[in-house]
Amino acid sequence: MAGAASGGKKPKKKWSKGKVKDKSVHAVILDKATTERLNKEVQSYRLVTVATLVDRLKINGSLARRALRDLEEKGVIKKVVGHSKCLIYTRSVATE
Repeated sequence: MAGAASGGKKPKKKWSKGKVKDKSVHAVILDKATTERLNKEVQSYRLVTVATLVDRLKINGSLARRALRDLEEKGVIKKVVGHSKCLIYTRSVATE
């Protein structure tokens, strides 16, 4: 009877800890090099959003929103969709 009671038990399943994503450190102030890169590269982007600037330039989201507003005022980019949650811009092509 004792052999039948202990024979069907399995060891407890060991759950994995999961993958931990490294926390990225983005800039919170535009330095000179980032500003030059912003003015030079954004003109060639077809789709310009907050997420693309954060990903490519490694800047903060609030800083990216501010940069997009400034670039739109200068006429470098133009707004396609102006929703409160997602701002979508494209490069402004000069019509000749």
